[in-house]
Order: sequence, then structure tokens, then C-alpha cells
Amino acid sequence: MSETIKHNNRFSISKAFVYVLLSIAAFLSIFPLYWMFVMATNHNSAINSVPPAFLPGGELVTNFTNVVNTIDFFGAIWNSLIVSAVTTVGVLFLCSLAGFAFAKFHFKGKNFLFIAILVTMMIPPQLGLIPQYIIITKLDWLNDLRAIIVPGLIDAFGIFWMRQYISSNVPDELVDAARIDGCTNFRVYWNIAVPVIIPAFATLAIIKFMYIWNDFLWPLVVLREDSSFTIQVALRGLIDNYVRDNGMILSGTFWATVPLIIIFLLLNRLFIASLTEGAVKS
Repeated sequence: MSETIKHNNRFSISKAFVYVLLSIAAFLSIFPLYWMFVMATNHNSAINSVPPAFLPGGELVTNFTNVVNTIDFFGAIWNSLIVSAVTTVGVLFLCSLAGFAFAKFHFKGKNFLFIAILVTMMIPPQLGLIPQYIIITKLDWLNDLRAIIVPGLIDAFGIFWMRQYISSNVPDELVDAARIDGCTNFRVYWNIAVPVIIPAFATLAIIKFMYIWNDFLWPLVVLREDSSFTIQVALRGLIDNYVRDNGMILSGTFWATVPLIIIFLLLNRLFIASLTEGAVKS
């Protein structure tokens, strides 16, 4: 009896320790977003005071109004949504096709080509700015959202991720049986592979959407007009060289983050639901 009590006590202590660690990690993760919200609801004087304000203020509407009056906020949000959504859908389709081919097809040079794709992940994207800019200029795509969408449609990590997931979750016997029944390669991909790799779709969509939404350097290079700015480039217009309104800057940053949080929560729910459904079926 005493050993059982000791074991239960040890289990309770370890469980409490895990909860404490998780609570600290959750606090550290949420606090920057909370702090950004607090700054977005306070006047510049409250932000610069010592100690600074730790509770939300009453300047949320005023600060956001200043943002809208300074930059084309909603137009930039719309541009970012178009770029992020179209690029993410394209990446999911093209990378899953390539991943399916690498996982289930046998062709000459497959391993060499796959390794070459992986090598590109080690090349800093900044090294490709000049040749990409030359190509975009030749195509006359400057100040056009296609200059951001098209180069992002193929992702080396997406191909690697899909290839690994399909290799481990789509049985070769199921693919062979579908081919014997007369299914084309695309139908095997669409009817057999796609329903199985929905969790992989959700995970890659979260990663790619967040990356495209937060990208600043490449849109800054190819977009020159206010009407074509994405939100990250437009937010640069909130910074004044002489007078810096931190409340306005943090307000724009906070509201630019809200759509990203919503998309993340939606895809995260899809990811969890897909895993749960697969576990129940098996």
C-alpha cells in the first residue's frame, strides 16, 4: 500500500512539474502578442513611460484610424491574402505531385534529382535575388503580384515533406492494385494519395502561408507602387524618420497579425481532425 502511495505521489509531482513547464512555455509564447496588443491600445506617451503600461488602454480605435489614414492597410491585407492563398494552394498541389512521383515512381536519375532539390535548401534565398529580378524584369512583372506568386509555387522543403509522408503512409500495394484496375497515375494520386495526406497538406499549408505572409525582402524588391504592396511592405510606411508613433506602429502590426492567427487556427483544427479521423478508422 505504501509503495502504491509513493508511486502515486511521484506521478502527481511529475505531472504537476510538466504542467508548470507547459504553463511557462504558453505564457512566454502568448506574452509577445499580448504586449503588442497593449501597445496598440495605448498612447505613445504611455508606451514611452517608465514603467510602461501593462494593461490595455483606450486608444485602440484612434491608433488604428491613424494606421488607415497613413497607409492603404486594407488594400495591402487583400494583396497579402491573394499572394499567400494562391501560392499556398499551388505549393500544395505541385509539391504533392512531385512528392508522389519521387515516392512511388521509378525512373532514371530519381535519387540524383531528389538530392539536387535538397541541396537547394542550403542556398540562402538572398543569393537568388539578382537573377530572379532580371527574370521578373524581362517578363514585365514589376509591380505585379505574379512576381511574388510564381517564384514561390515550387518549394524544396514541400517536395521533401510530401515525399517522406507519402512514402510512409501510402502503401505500395494499394498503388499497384489501383494501377491493375486501370487507374491512371493522376487518378491514383488524386483518389488514393490525396485523402491519406490531408494532415501533410495542413502542416505544409501552415508553414508556407506564414512564410509568404511574413516575407518582406522579395516583395520590397519587386513592388514599387502603393496599390501593389503586401502588408509587410506597407507597414514600413508607418515609420517616420522624425516622429515615431509606437502606438500606431504596433496597432498596424497587431491587426496585420490577426488574419494570420485565424488561418493558423483553422488549419490547425483541420490537422488535428485529420489525425483523429485516421486513428479512428484504423
